[in-house]
Amino acid sequence: MAAVTEVSVPDLGDFADVPVIEIHVAPGDVVSGEDPLVTLESDKATMDIPSPAAGTVRELRVKVGDLVSRGSPVLLLDTDGAEVEPPPLTDQQEPPALDAADPVAAAREPAARSIAEAPVAGAAAGAGEVGVAAGASAAAGAGAGAQALADFDGVHASPGVRRLARELDLDLTALAGTGPKGRITKEDVIGAVRGPAPPAAAAAPVVGIPEVPAQDFSKFGPVEVGPLTRIQRLSGPALHRSWLNVPHVTHDDEADITDLDAYRRDLDAEAKAEGYRVTLLAFLMKASVSALREYPRFNSSLTPEKDALIYKRYYHLGVAVDTPEGLVVPVIRDVDRKGIRELSRELGAVSARAREGKLGPADLQGACFTISSLGGIGGTSFTPIVNAPEVAILGVVRSRMAPVWDGSAFVPRLMLPLSLSYDHRVIDGALAARFVRYLCQLLEDVRRLLL
Repeated sequence: MAAVTEVSVPDLGDFADVPVIEIHVAPGDVVSGEDPLVTLESDKATMDIPSPAAGTVRELRVKVGDLVSRGSPVLLLDTDGAEVEPPPLTDQQEPPALDAADPVAAAREPAARSIAEAPVAGAAAGAGEVGVAAGASAAAGAGAGAQALADFDGVHASPGVRRLARELDLDLTALAGTGPKGRITKEDVIGAVRGPAPPAAAAAPVVGIPEVPAQDFSKFGPVEVGPLTRIQRLSGPALHRSWLNVPHVTHDDEADITDLDAYRRDLDAEAKAEGYRVTLLAFLMKASVSALREYPRFNSSLTPEKDALIYKRYYHLGVAVDTPEGLVVPVIRDVDRKGIRELSRELGAVSARAREGKLGPADLQGACFTISSLGGIGGTSFTPIVNAPEVAILGVVRSRMAPVWDGSAFVPRLMLPLSLSYDHRVIDGALAARFVRYLCQLLEDVRRLLL
């Protein structure tokens, strides 16, 4: 006899309310273990929810646009008699106290109180009777109009938003959505509850950063609107937040990598026969770890109170990878414990997964220092944006042959420009200069990387 298993969302790390962007199966489909069922999109990456076992899809519990968290039901699966253990959930937390200043919480309070205070008609009462009593109390607290708005046919909104609107006795059909393709969001519902903001006083000072005024470019000639890529939409707010909060300073230097590149080419020739490549990035990662050990302030983060530093005793490095959708930054862990060949293999595998959009949340978390390399494109220097809460990031552009004075003549040497951006609250200019110079010395004499 087939066992019916409810497949739910596994642990997503620190993520919650993640939207469903794609559904890969339909009722009646036969799937194998690990086949992708749905795709979710967090603020850092997309991730597939795989099937925990082989079976037949009986019923879908989500649709595109729904927001899900750990434990949210995805679908029902007939597993041919094999029961599948659902992912463990954390202990249920006590509901937070309602904040009277929050209009949504205040509007919900009567319904929540009436449900909590609904009397149970004795131990013999069935679950259906209790549900009816609680539902009646909630309807009385929320208003008689909630029943009429139960389904909101034709409204583009997630189940969570529909539920919130029913609790607040709010007609979604009267709202204009601000989400993608006119989708009504939770913020739209909250804004409707709060009502229009009071007009600002004429003499009120400007608070925050003023927006760039909108402009009708079609007045000047033909225009075409093209959407941002998914990664641009997700990474843009994080970059903006870091740029506004971190006082960036960039220090430039260059390293003579003539000897290192010759050694790298020898290793790369051997690696090609085994199906991977040895690039300069692996050497930069090893040199960066040595520099982080020598100058541990670069391997720290400010505490939330901004009055102390958290020094990290691990060496996980973020590496910016160019993909068709834009830059993503997977994390290579424990770089201090890996050699050049092992790092090269891992970099190749991670880069391929990044370009295919197969990185998960764990692949993008935990970095203490980031390297952004534009070596395959060009340039002479640039200012990489610090990936807060990290305090520094190394930018690398393409190396070039240049005449270098050796004391008696100019000789051709392969020079690598380096650009270090850092948080000036933690690192001053002198310390940054010493860090980059130390990094250059490591790259100029590859033997130092073995010390």
